[in-house]
Amino acid sequence: MDGLIGKKIGMTQVWGEDGVRIPVTVIEAGPCPVVQVKTAEKDGYDSVQLGWSEQKASRLSKAEVAHCAKAGLEKPVRMLREFKSKSGAEVKPGDIFDVTIFEGGSGYVDVIGTSMGRGFQGVVRRWGFKGGPSTHGGNVKRRPGSIGMRQDPGKIWKNRKMSGHMGARRTTTQNLKIVQVRPEDNVILVRGAVPGPNGGYVIVRKALKKKAVKA
Repeated sequence: MDGLIGKKIGMTQVWGEDGVRIPVTVIEAGPCPVVQVKTAEKDGYDSVQLGWSEQKASRLSKAEVAHCAKAGLEKPVRMLREFKSKSGAEVKPGDIFDVTIFEGGSGYVDVIGTSMGRGFQGVVRRWGFKGGPSTHGGNVKRRPGSIGMRQDPGKIWKNRKMSGHMGARRTTTQNLKIVQVRPEDNVILVRGAVPGPNGGYVIVRKALKKKAVKA
């Protein structure tokens, strides 16, 4: 297994063995039961469906409750996510995975979450536009400037940087170093910030790529 479902607890700091202060994000990851195992022969691809966080059966549909009961879970779960698995991996419904999967690994993870929503924002905050002059009678302060075309083509091109909704999008932060793994608390500490607010759901997976470190 190369990933878990979890929740962002918040940020704090720890001290390294060399006495250097390290800013870390605390993530509660797992335990995640296996709800379904998909195979290439039956489903067309290999994956493992994990669940996270127990939920009242009254808050789920009958199909969702039955899906969890089929896996042998005592209580249904509120969230389901799939992770890639190697063909022939010995995983069966009901197995439990926790933060120990990150012990002794590469030491780096990718964290996927939903960034914090900022509402409707202008081009200065959303895209970092400079804006117009603030003195000598300038009447263009935080406006986007010219956005249109002449008669040909006579339209505004797609992907033009303009005002609009900011944030609340799926975001991946790559190559975060694992500072500590605490199985007794079901948490891992990663160096740096991860997307989303405190209490937001995240997916933690082993890093797909790692930036080269200069000696």
